[in-house]
Amino acid sequence: MINRKKFDFLLAFILLALIIIGCTAIFSASTSKIGDAVRTAPYWWKQIIFSLVALVLILTLLKLPMPVFELLITPLYILNILALIGVFFTPAINGSHRWYSIAGFSYQPSESAKILSILMVAKWISKEHLSEIKQVFYGIGIILLPVGLIIFEPDFGTTLVFWFALFAMLIAAKVPLFYVLMLISPVVSLVFSAYWLALGLWLLLFAYLLFRSRLSWVAISVAMILNLFLALSMPVFWNTLKDYQQNRILTFIDPMRDPLGSGYQIIQSKIAIGSGGSFGKGWLSGTQKNMNFIPEHHTDFIFSVIGEEWGFLGAILLLLVFFALFWRMVKAIGDLKIPERKIASAGIFAYILFQTFINIGMNIGLIPATGIPLPFISYGGSNLLINTIAIGIVLKYLNERGFIK
Repeated sequence: MINRKKFDFLLAFILLALIIIGCTAIFSASTSKIGDAVRTAPYWWKQIIFSLVALVLILTLLKLPMPVFELLITPLYILNILALIGVFFTPAINGSHRWYSIAGFSYQPSESAKILSILMVAKWISKEHLSEIKQVFYGIGIILLPVGLIIFEPDFGTTLVFWFALFAMLIAAKVPLFYVLMLISPVVSLVFSAYWLALGLWLLLFAYLLFRSRLSWVAISVAMILNLFLALSMPVFWNTLKDYQQNRILTFIDPMRDPLGSGYQIIQSKIAIGSGGSFGKGWLSGTQKNMNFIPEHHTDFIFSVIGEEWGFLGAILLLLVFFALFWRMVKAIGDLKIPERKIASAGIFAYILFQTFINIGMNIGLIPATGIPLPFISYGGSNLLINTIAIGIVLKYLNERGFIK
């Protein structure tokens, strides 16, 4: 039931606008136009079906009593873990075990794991009289199980979304900043390990921040030694990466090292976006797309199709719609007073923001290709359904403000 005084119609409208933009972009990405010959792949109508199902699920979610919704979180999280295990027994697609295929449609359990893990973490770390260290350990423990399974699919890029959401939830739970700093420091140390000057400056900054947090010298020393050890063990970590993961990182640093291999997509994407100019080449007229120079341009690289056909203006308009979505979600987080709902909304905000930033950065060559789709825009039923439900959960929280303490 919609409470007209509390329901965020603007957030719902922005969500609907993104879904419509996504279906429109996928139709263009599905269509190849060479001369008078026009061929359209079925991706666009499948996306429309997914969109209609997603909207029905939001309406169902809004009508679902909040106690029932909260009761479903734990069993659904457990079922999703079982689905992540079961996916290893499905046929491999491009060397990965990620999907269940049913009647021409695919379901990717790693997508639903994102929102269910966020809800599960919010449920546990928002409990009263829970110490800060327990909040951190509960959050990490709940996240580690799906992350570990997803890494073995393998799908390293998706796991980054979980950690970014966890950091945002810990901050929303008012966990002291140095705990969050301790969690992200190993990643930063690994990244800077290839540059000794940068690593030295980072460790000095890290020590200063820990000192300002009034930690003991023992705790600071242990944290510094751990980060230094991780930085020195980078060669071992590098050798554990698969060849395609190493190539993605090396190609990001220098795309021209393999212009016909791992650097091909990024190069062609940048060419497409650059050739769009200010106003683009026009609807269905993107040559990079029509000549199929950009592989998978209906999924991970759909932003390049928008940039080519609608130009700088079209790309900026899309970014403004995303900005409106994130601005509205930040406002929603501020309006929510119940800790569990505030923390869950912060996690939802963070994971959608992270995916958007990574995908667009990948398309313009600022970030290595990771296989993370653009929320609401890229083709993919699982991704669209889960992202839409995630926004639907925020709408539900806002709609029921004041109903339950």
